[in-house]
Amino acid sequence: MGIRKAVGATRRDILIQFLLEAIVLSFAGGLVGIMLGMAGASLISSLSSELATSVTASTVALAAGVASGVGLVFGTYPAMRAARLRPIEALRYE
Repeated sequence: MGIRKAVGATRRDILIQFLLEAIVLSFAGGLVGIMLGMAGASLISSLSSELATSVTASTVALAAGVASGVGLVFGTYPAMRAARLRPIEALRYE
């Protein structure tokens, strides 16, 4: 962050970068969770004839949206902190 700020990145640039990173990482984690959930649902269905499981598109979309939302909410504070740093302070810790 210090180098980016030293070469002219604005607070907005840093904030957007941090938020995008948080959203992408949370979304990727959400996709892994969705795949594991689908595999678990399939396994449960194959092991028991009494339990029928189904994974719908709306459930998958909701899970992906929640994962991205969590990334946005919990990425906001670190993003704002990083955006406020002076370049010399950010470089001191790199």
